[in-house]
Amino acid sequence: MSDVRLAIEAEPRTVIGKQVKQLRRDGMVPAVIYGIKEPVTIQLENKMLRRVLRRAGSTNLIDITVGGQKRTVLAREIQQHLTRGDLIHVDFQEVDLKVKIAAEASLVLVGRSQMMNDALGSDVLSLTSVEIEALPDDLIAEIEVDVSDMTADEPIYVGDLSVPKGVTILTDPETAVARFEYARPDVEEEEGDYEPTADSVEIIEKGKSDEDED
Repeated sequence: MSDVRLAIEAEPRTVIGKQVKQLRRDGMVPAVIYGIKEPVTIQLENKMLRRVLRRAGSTNLIDITVGGQKRTVLAREIQQHLTRGDLIHVDFQEVDLKVKIAAEASLVLVGRSQMMNDALGSDVLSLTSVEIEALPDDLIAEIEVDVSDMTADEPIYVGDLSVPKGVTILTDPETAVARFEYARPDVEEEEGDYEPTADSVEIIEKGKSDEDED
C-alpha cells in the first residue's frame, strides 16, 4: 500500500511477431493491459518502466496513460531474459478501485526467539508468502512474522498474523508460517588404529578357499 500512486506514459502498440524484437532494440518494452475493458497492447520506455516496476512490486498501483486515457493497473507478470535480465514483456491487470482483488504478500521474519538468542538453532520461515484480498488501494506487499515469543513446540500459524484493517488473508489459517529448528550437533569420528576381529567381519558368502579352486 503506497500513499503516492506511481504513474507512467505508454504508447499504443501495433507491431507484433518478429517486429517486436526491433521494438526492444529501440529501447521499448511491449506490454498488454487486460481486465475491465478489452485488452490493449502498449509499449513503454524501458528505463522508465524498470524504475516504476522496482517501486511497484506486485501490490502497488500504477496509473498508465495511453492516448490520453488513464488506466489504473497492477503488474501481474513480468517476463525477463534468463541471462541478461532484459525486460521482454509485461502483463498489467486493470483494476476497479471499488472491487476487492486477490494478491500475494511476502512474509518477513521480525525479532528473534529466545532459543535463537541462546544459540540453540534458527528461526525459519515455513512459508514465503500468503494470499490476501483487499481493495486495490489497501493491498500490502509484506506481512511481518514476529517470532519473539515463538517456542520450539509451538510454531506460528497464518491465523496468528496481524494485518491492517481492510485486508483479509485467504491462505488456510492452520498453515504454519514460521518454526524453530535446533542446530544439528557436529559429529566427528574418532580416528585411530582399527584392528578387525572375527566378530567384526561379516561373511557375505561361504565357499571354497583359493587352494580348493581348480
